[in-house]
Amino acid sequence: MSGEDRDSTRADFREAVNMTASELEKWLGTEESRSVGQSEDGGESTGHASGRRIVKLLGTKKDDLTDDDLAHMRKVVGYVHRHLAQRPKGDTSDTAWRHSLMNWGHDPEK
Repeated sequence: MSGEDRDSTRADFREAVNMTASELEKWLGTEESRSVGQSEDGGESTGHASGRRIVKLLGTKKDDLTDDDLAHMRKVVGYVHRHLAQRPKGDTSDTAWRHSLMNWGHDPEK
């Protein structure tokens, strides 16, 4: 991946992920965070696992990002954009839609 593509991916990720690492880590410790999302075996949801990885990515220096890290960053951007487009009507402050997005590092109320 070219340096320009890497920079573009990082910029898109920073735009999509509007929670800090500490905000996200605190959120991931809540029951609301653990109760949303899909899981293959009834264990940790895909979004919750992604959130843990996002916390690590937020603390990773640009030059230390692997191609796998950048692929996950693109996955996060895609998820956030798709789900923002599906915003339900009304107050979303305590909804599975918002909680799921927050697991992916985006709080739509920020």
